[in-house]
Amino acid sequence: MSAPAITQVTAREVLDCRGLPTVQVDLALEDGTFATADVPSGRSTGSLEAAELRDGGDRFGGFGVLGAVAAVNGEIREALVGAPLPTQRELDTALIELDATPQKSRLGANAILGVSLAGARARAATAGQPLYRHLSADGHLLPVPLVNLINGGRHASNDLDFQEFIVIPVGARSIIEALQISSEVNLALAEILLDRYGKSALNTGDEGGYAPAISSPYEALGLLHEAVADAGHSGRFRFGLDCAATHLYDRDSGTYEVAGERRDTASMTELYLELIREFDVVTIEDPLDEEDFEGFAALTEESGIQIVGDDLFVTNPERLRAGIERKAASSLLWKVNQIGTLSEALDAAELARSSGYTVIVSERSGETEDPIIADLAVALNAGQIKTGAPVRGERTAKYNRLIRIEEELGTSATYPGDVFEVAIT
Repeated sequence: MSAPAITQVTAREVLDCRGLPTVQVDLALEDGTFATADVPSGRSTGSLEAAELRDGGDRFGGFGVLGAVAAVNGEIREALVGAPLPTQRELDTALIELDATPQKSRLGANAILGVSLAGARARAATAGQPLYRHLSADGHLLPVPLVNLINGGRHASNDLDFQEFIVIPVGARSIIEALQISSEVNLALAEILLDRYGKSALNTGDEGGYAPAISSPYEALGLLHEAVADAGHSGRFRFGLDCAATHLYDRDSGTYEVAGERRDTASMTELYLELIREFDVVTIEDPLDEEDFEGFAALTEESGIQIVGDDLFVTNPERLRAGIERKAASSLLWKVNQIGTLSEALDAAELARSSGYTVIVSERSGETEDPIIADLAVALNAGQIKTGAPVRGERTAKYNRLIRIEEELGTSATYPGDVFEVAIT
């Protein structure tokens, strides 16, 4: 039986959580199916990511996406309307071929991804299935959330150079309990910050975490440990970092600047090993520059913890393959908008898993209320998700979707607990 024909593809500008435009795509089928998808946007981006199309000029400070919207409402619509809804691979291949540039820069990765994701939702809807089940008959693993409670780097207006300081509720038994105890830690952290630094410390960054006026990673991790203890959950959390170190790296000197101090690669490695020993850090994302495969490989071997490639891999199967060959990192941060189509992102996840790498499904700092990554995390059985603090609608939309999925799965739902105990032994 042939798939229903596509009757409409429509895009528009909508606002992300930073108040900047992004692309939203609707896709309608002749059987009455209607699907929509929003495209997230990053601020701290790798240089090799698929290219967003932004308008420039004065409108929205240059961040408008009318060009990407026009690409959907023009060339892409003309190529798709009237034809049967293709398979995901066929749809994404057609979009890639229509754009015909290495980084999807002509039509814009934001235009292409919106259509790709709306197409995935439409196929699931025609099959009468939730997206996670349509993508995987075996999707049952609820991801452990990597909860970003203190923001720094390009995600906050403070002097913390590292971008995210993370608590991980490994001692929970379900996603709802994981969110409960994480929220309790966040409340305890607010009390500590208010008492110690004053009201301004409760200002938040792009991903909903607090942005206190501190600069030391030791101090930030110490605050998280203190909050966990005050909330009564000692022993139920482990800790992580997203360093986004490419943005701290000076190529001329070959050094990084952290807390006002210049460090070479060896000194950065020493810093990470200290933080691992002192603060039970079990995962570090982008600890070094995006081109330092050798440094990533050495730190992966020496640290024995989960070392995550974000800017290093940009969810690109070819880039990931190069890292695997060099044993650089042990985990893929999986962001669909880094590569621009769902099929290519799924290829990257499959390559990572088949090579013994873990996969962390991740949001972007510029998110909308679209919760699609929750379904994708369960479809992949990824076991880890990173979607910010347990506050604000663009973050809680993902968490709330996971709660519903856990309920839908019933007794087949599994919350994996301390995935890091396995990863580091």
